[in-house]
Amino acid sequence: MAFAEDNYEKAIIELFQDELGYSYQYGPDVERDYTDPLYFDELEQALTRINPLLPEGAIQEALNKLKHFENGSILQKNEVFMNYLQNGIEVSYFHDGEHLAGIVKIVDFENIENNSFTVINQWTIIEYSNKRPDVIVFVNGLPVVVFELKSPSREETDASDAFLQLKTYQKEIPILFTYNAFCVMSDLATSKAGTITAGEDRFMEWKTIDGSYENTQYATFDTFIEGMFDKKRFLDILQNFICFSNDAKILAAYHQYFAVRKAINSTKKATETDGRGGVFWHTQGSGKSLSMVFYTHLLQQALNSPTIVVLTDRNDLDDQLFGQFAKCEKFLRQTPIQASDRANLKELLDGREANGIIFTTMQKFEESDEPLSERRNIIVMADEAHRGQYGLEEKVDATTGQVKIGTARKIRDSLPNATYIGFTGTPISNKDKSTTEVFGNYIDVYDMTQAVEDGATRPVYYESRVIHLKLDESVLEAIDNEYMVMEETAEYHVIERSKKELGRMDSILGAEQTLNALVDDIIDHYENNRAQELTGKAMIVAYSRPIAMKIYHKILEKRSNWTEKVGVVMTSGNNDPEEWHDIIGNKSHKDEMAKKFKNDDDPFKLAIVVDMWLTGFDVPSLATMYVYKPMSGHNLMQAIARVNRVYKDKEGGLVVDYVGIASALKQAMNDYTKRDKGNFGDPNIAETALPKFIEKLEVCRDMFHGFDYSKFMDDSATDLTRAKTISRGVNFLSAVNKEKDKEEYIKQALLLRQALSLCRSLLTPEQRFEAAFFEAVRTLLTRITGDRKPLSLKEINQRINELLKSSIKSEGVINLFSDIDTGFSLFDPKFLDEISKMKEKNLAVELLKKLITEQVSLYKRTNLVKSEKFSDMLSRAMKAYLNGMLSNEEVIQELMKMAKDMANASQEGNDLGLTAEELAFYDAITKPEAVKDFYENDELVSLAHELTDLLRKSRTVDWQKKESARAGMRRMVKRLLKKYKYPPEGMDDAVATVIGQCEMWVDNS
Repeated sequence: MAFAEDNYEKAIIELFQDELGYSYQYGPDVERDYTDPLYFDELEQALTRINPLLPEGAIQEALNKLKHFENGSILQKNEVFMNYLQNGIEVSYFHDGEHLAGIVKIVDFENIENNSFTVINQWTIIEYSNKRPDVIVFVNGLPVVVFELKSPSREETDASDAFLQLKTYQKEIPILFTYNAFCVMSDLATSKAGTITAGEDRFMEWKTIDGSYENTQYATFDTFIEGMFDKKRFLDILQNFICFSNDAKILAAYHQYFAVRKAINSTKKATETDGRGGVFWHTQGSGKSLSMVFYTHLLQQALNSPTIVVLTDRNDLDDQLFGQFAKCEKFLRQTPIQASDRANLKELLDGREANGIIFTTMQKFEESDEPLSERRNIIVMADEAHRGQYGLEEKVDATTGQVKIGTARKIRDSLPNATYIGFTGTPISNKDKSTTEVFGNYIDVYDMTQAVEDGATRPVYYESRVIHLKLDESVLEAIDNEYMVMEETAEYHVIERSKKELGRMDSILGAEQTLNALVDDIIDHYENNRAQELTGKAMIVAYSRPIAMKIYHKILEKRSNWTEKVGVVMTSGNNDPEEWHDIIGNKSHKDEMAKKFKNDDDPFKLAIVVDMWLTGFDVPSLATMYVYKPMSGHNLMQAIARVNRVYKDKEGGLVVDYVGIASALKQAMNDYTKRDKGNFGDPNIAETALPKFIEKLEVCRDMFHGFDYSKFMDDSATDLTRAKTISRGVNFLSAVNKEKDKEEYIKQALLLRQALSLCRSLLTPEQRFEAAFFEAVRTLLTRITGDRKPLSLKEINQRINELLKSSIKSEGVINLFSDIDTGFSLFDPKFLDEISKMKEKNLAVELLKKLITEQVSLYKRTNLVKSEKFSDMLSRAMKAYLNGMLSNEEVIQELMKMAKDMANASQEGNDLGLTAEELAFYDAITKPEAVKDFYENDELVSLAHELTDLLRKSRTVDWQKKESARAGMRRMVKRLLKKYKYPPEGMDDAVATVIGQCEMWVDNS
């Protein structure tokens, strides 16, 4: 027997009861108002229990606020509710004639057992329609988590369907989501949690119960539930790990939760010992800034409201991180402040004994040696805690004799009693001792491998195109020297020397001939390989500001219509040429450029940058970076991480190298974890994606053995020729003896497409054409055989045309079904005639089967008799076909007969004056052939009308789930049948069919 959705539902309820100690209720057994999603009896009792010192008036005021929210969007109401949940409800009330104010807690976060935890299935809610989510988790009568489950044994549904169902609920029963903390979608194989604003790609698994990241690749549903819903941890998540960031509601991922908890413990210990809180290394793109927000929030209660100083090493990073904190100020319950200078920083620290989130840059510590504050309750959070500016030791400049004190020493001297914690997206260099001296050892490591495995980031790949610039040996030598300079420690004299050499490198890399070759190659590579990838966003990293401007002008010289497509984002200086100002603009112009680049639909696609946007700037759809600037170490790793963000079906980010960063990349990887080095130590597409592409190309070729698709590959092929070759290809793989081959082909061709998206630029025209053919066949096969969307001729043609345009630059318009000009409609005789004449008989079978299956699925929700009849006919016809008892031509005739029967059945209702709904009841009444011998047809039509009308008028929600109410419905139907003296004697089974149709109507209308 299949393990169906209701079996899975029961398994989950059992887990909550037996392993986690939750109580259970079956939704239909609870007497309640279906328009209210709250479990009100439990809520009222809980509030009285949790707030024993508050009078009844205060409790009633809180209940009133929970039931009545001001008008607004779901998100606005949900934000108010989450504030109630995390901080309590402010109430004013009269007691003993006195007007008082107080706070009613709706969850007791201190005493876990003082709360009620209940799991309820089939909890009906009526708003715009009538819905019953699978499972809801209630805390104190509040429906804080909605589970949507899909059958583990039905191939046509999966967790993605559960996500779409959750989105439908948000539209149809939004009142439920006023009280929602987060949602869960699960099909046993995959269980993920996300908030009401999260897209499907931001729903995340919870892969551990104890915070260990090892062996989590195949985390099971019970790990997910026990990991998130252990009572203590569940309340901790609700109180401390859900926040709003402008219009986004954020739920911490499992790696953020456990790491922040470790950081809090480490910080507590450090305040009592040496002030070294440790280093928090979570790979770039995995949510480090939000982890800092969650950490700051938790510190308030863990350390009795300390003052937090957030330290960055650049103004633009200070602005970016401050911006993230400012978006979460309601969650932090205080407004972050940016210090304007050292004096202002001292004033902000002196002006308080506790509290405060103050942002500053390292440069402000250079301005004086005086201590800023000697308080102990200051926590310094350093972002990117290991850059070269840190250093504890004094250095003497050999030339001037001047003593230079390391910035880390100055910070320590300025805040001598503070506790220090470092946050970083890249590892501390093995050579770097000062970072450990300042901050201590790693608190938590979340490496690239784990982040990619969890879907928190995407891998980054590398393509070298240095050769395309035809640089001579002296230039290559100068670039190599630049890397050598970078490898040395960032001592004062090294930085000075680097400044002197900067001008020389600028003239080498900015040479007219070299830049012409660079811009030509970038345009060629972008137009032919990357413009169609996702949203077409790409970044060009220039060596210097003058070179950035030259690249910008040269691109516009060669592509004059790209004025909106390309832009420069970099700092401006007082001595900049006048003509630069209009292009670079002021701060508000840069902010506007950032908004445009983050907007997937904006025409701004190519951003030319120097230093800005290379750290802390997130554009998830950005998939390509062109590098024309020597970089190394963490600067390089942070820069290339701009393309590692998760976005829809993005396979990975591509870094295109024009200055030989390969060895610097390998060098930088030395500080990463052992498995990172193994998985990402050589990201060169020529060594990774290309071999995978060639392997999958061979596999797809083998699967087309015996089929000639060379006409598709011909440069001079017409659109019609290509369309027919694709259709014939689908027909070839749809043969009755190729059922398993077809399934395997769909998997292999998908892997081919994924490799192609990364290494397209390395392919020959022949390989690109061949891959385009295989992808077109895969797309069509998926739509006809496996896709859950209704079949649409227009949509299929549109998808194939887009695919060919992006892959082989085809500008024609392909019509895959040139013999069919009616659209796909089973009830159109012209369409059936066109299908019968198709040369691709296997394809014709698949089209008809798909369309009939769609119609049978519709009947399964509306018409019991037709559902059983046509489902049985389809099953028998396909079985005979698959067993070789029918040829493809014979099965086409059978399927067409079915299609005509369906069309006639639809017309029959019109002839009788019955709606589709009434016809379903008429079919049930007349299922026994002999019934029509006992009644006039007018009587049967009248009974169908009256039965439909009776059900419509008498319907209640209880019919759907309460057996007692359902029994009442059956009695009512039987009374009506009796009035018509139905059924005739000896046909008692006929009543069961009519009742079955009534129950189908109740469950689906």
